[in-house]
Amino acid sequence: MGRPGLDRRQLLAGLGGLTVAGSFGFAALGTGADALASGADTRVRYWNLFSGGDGSNMIAMLDSFREANPGIEVKDSTLQWGSPFYTKLAMAAAGNRAPDLGVMHLGRVTGFSPGRLLDPWDVGLLAEYGVREADFSPDLWKRAVVDGRLYALPLDIHVQLCFYRRDVLKKAGLLGADGRMVPVTSTDEWFALLEEARRATGKGLQTIGLWHNDQNFQWWFFVAFYTQFGGTWFDDTRTEVTFDTDKAVRVLRFLRRHVTDGYADPGFGGGAGAEQFINGAPFVWEGNWSVPVFDGAEVDYGATPLPPVFGRPATHAESHAFVLPHQSDRGGATNEAAHRLAAHVVRHARQWAAGGHIPAYTPTLSSAAYRKLDPQSEYVSAMDHQATEPKVWFAGSTGILAQRVGPIVVSSTTGSADPRAAARRMKNTLGRLLAAKNPMDGRTAAQGGAAA
Repeated sequence: MGRPGLDRRQLLAGLGGLTVAGSFGFAALGTGADALASGADTRVRYWNLFSGGDGSNMIAMLDSFREANPGIEVKDSTLQWGSPFYTKLAMAAAGNRAPDLGVMHLGRVTGFSPGRLLDPWDVGLLAEYGVREADFSPDLWKRAVVDGRLYALPLDIHVQLCFYRRDVLKKAGLLGADGRMVPVTSTDEWFALLEEARRATGKGLQTIGLWHNDQNFQWWFFVAFYTQFGGTWFDDTRTEVTFDTDKAVRVLRFLRRHVTDGYADPGFGGGAGAEQFINGAPFVWEGNWSVPVFDGAEVDYGATPLPPVFGRPATHAESHAFVLPHQSDRGGATNEAAHRLAAHVVRHARQWAAGGHIPAYTPTLSSAAYRKLDPQSEYVSAMDHQATEPKVWFAGSTGILAQRVGPIVVSSTTGSADPRAAARRMKNTLGRLLAAKNPMDGRTAAQGGAAA
């Protein structure tokens, strides 16, 4: 790829012994088909991080592919979600032991040293299997491109949503004629709505759950509302921090007010917001992956993108995407089969949408079958209003940016830090990260080929 290779020892040194040593403590668990099926000509080794309902939906789509392609055997393995998955994938790619196909969060691709630890997709081959750039949101496709080449094939976007109970909002007079929550366009309207909902809420229940003490969720919510403000992070060259502390302060004060005004109860932490919602609380801010949970609880609910209280609509979004972990000898029938498999799953993601995710493949997104899904059809507009983390090596789901800045947001939301002081700390942290080098390849964000 025109860049020096990254061997196993260099990667160990860059990632740090503790993290890597921990990654050896788990094994890839096959979900089926551990050996080549009788008559199969080609095998594709596929690593993913999907468990629970997502895992079941993925297995169903893989089984559909197997049935349609009996000459290709899929050896699928499910690994531990989060940092251990990325560490193991990096080690495998650096040691030339990578699977033929993998899954990553799209925000992590830039930091995964494309060209060293990831191989680019053959867009011509994808087109042969029915997947083309025109089939995706332009912004989503652009995020998958690094140095002019496609390094990720988006499967979905998963977003943060405002879930609401129709029974409580109906009692409070907050449902429109269409049975959906009345729209809000400002912070004043939002808090007025919360106040009306509180009056209709049963005793012992908070008005809204918003994961106020969780660094990931608080970071995701901040990204959404800061993007609504039109806030930026860095200049185009990734050499200067353009983070607007005045806008940040307004967002931090907005998040904090939910706690100080008593709408979110400090005594309820973690996933208690979802439990309270099931028990009758009117609102919870959660990821779209909670749809199967609330469906299973038979709650009469709806879901919208996070309220556009600062102007333009924007809700935090990440994306699961297929990647090709680096192989020194990538090519031939196995590589073609990996392209075929990824294209098949992307094109047949109706099953995947049942888990709450918004399909990246727009023909599925615009289909009559998808439009019938509830509440998915209510928040499908999030595809056009994605608030994403900056395209730098330290961003992405559970990445360094969330680890460093998320706790600062939590400290402001929960009241242990002044919002203005927190905003200054956030800007200083962004500056340090911008100057830091990616342990995968020793390059700063300005040197990291983040431009599409």
